[in-house]
Amino acid sequence: MAAAATLQPTFAAGPVGQPDIAYAPNWDTYQARAKRHVDDEKRAKSLPDGFPKKLESELVWHGATVSDKYQWWYRLTESDIAEIDSALNHFKNLEKPLGEITQDTFPLPSLHAVLRDVSREIHDGHGFKVVRGIPVEKYTREDNIAIYAGLAAHVAPTRGRQDSSFGGRPADVALAHIKDLTATVDPHKIGAPAYTTEKQVFHTDVGDVIALFALAEAAEGGESYLASSWHVYNQLAATRPDLIKTLSEPWNIDEFGKNGKPGYSARPLLYHQPAEGDAPERLIIQYARRSFTGYWGLPRSADIPPITEAQAEALDALHFTAEKSAVALEFQAGDIQFVNNLSIFHARGSFKDSAEKQRHLIRLWLRDEERAWKTPQPLQKLWDRVFAGVRAENQVFPLEPFLRTPSSGEKVPALQ
Repeated sequence: MAAAATLQPTFAAGPVGQPDIAYAPNWDTYQARAKRHVDDEKRAKSLPDGFPKKLESELVWHGATVSDKYQWWYRLTESDIAEIDSALNHFKNLEKPLGEITQDTFPLPSLHAVLRDVSREIHDGHGFKVVRGIPVEKYTREDNIAIYAGLAAHVAPTRGRQDSSFGGRPADVALAHIKDLTATVDPHKIGAPAYTTEKQVFHTDVGDVIALFALAEAAEGGESYLASSWHVYNQLAATRPDLIKTLSEPWNIDEFGKNGKPGYSARPLLYHQPAEGDAPERLIIQYARRSFTGYWGLPRSADIPPITEAQAEALDALHFTAEKSAVALEFQAGDIQFVNNLSIFHARGSFKDSAEKQRHLIRLWLRDEERAWKTPQPLQKLWDRVFAGVRAENQVFPLEPFLRTPSSGEKVPALQ
């Protein structure tokens, strides 16, 4: 299969005045830019008001040592698999659509407690957990998706909308496929690395919890990387408070025509939430690098303000600091990876597929109202775009890979 890089289209550079920055971070460019800013006497020398000098939490961890202190996987037992089979049969006998999968329609009387503890670990522990050992080869594609949605319903019951259109009609598309499509789709229509074999840099998605289910592994590469954004914060707060200030100020985020509206929105990437009542102090970083650099068929729009040199450095600082402290997970077929999207960055290594082995993940965006963190007000519209008004009867779970409209450059119909 041809390497995706050979298919990469040429696209415009974006708005006039855009700094020298691309989706793929460049270490030398970053170092040169960092030196200029360090030498700038005008840069901020202290953190924004109220921001902590250092966060203390299990959510602060380094990839080199996290496995020494934390067992980040739970391997399903034979009895667990039997219980899953029973739940699957129960749901199929109900003859309901996949959107009707809930804790009640997919009952797991013993495994429920384990999965609720996964939610606890995601929200109040280390921020990630892998449920391992689903025998994917045993089931049909639809049954695998039903099992995935069923287990996820016990971890974080609310499923989010990843697209508002499917097959040319309005829909709450609850499931997305992460797979190389460059052999079958015009690369000029691809606007996200999820549909290529290229490396994905550190970023967050949308929603509280990101779940990824590995249906198949690549022939080579495709490692899954996680990094604690709280650890990244501590490193930058100690050495570059000016970058913390930059991240906490409004950024012009390219909407790429999402929700039928061109243009951009302005909001910070970094949010600090002081301790309040039973809620501890929290820090949230929400960003995707391609919103500021563009990607393949979705270059950064030419009619919005360029990012600044300080913002370009901050993007690189997030990536390279996360890269230094990340943990590489052995993502195997049959694994479901649950990640706190508010405190964890994720990335992916480049990979190669073969005729026999082709990397294929499916993704859910989730929320657990019982344990959910408070959504920062500037993120509420984005969260509403994902979670507001999603109805069971409108949910769609595509069985085959497709390009999400927010990643294809096509216009997205307004949400119903």
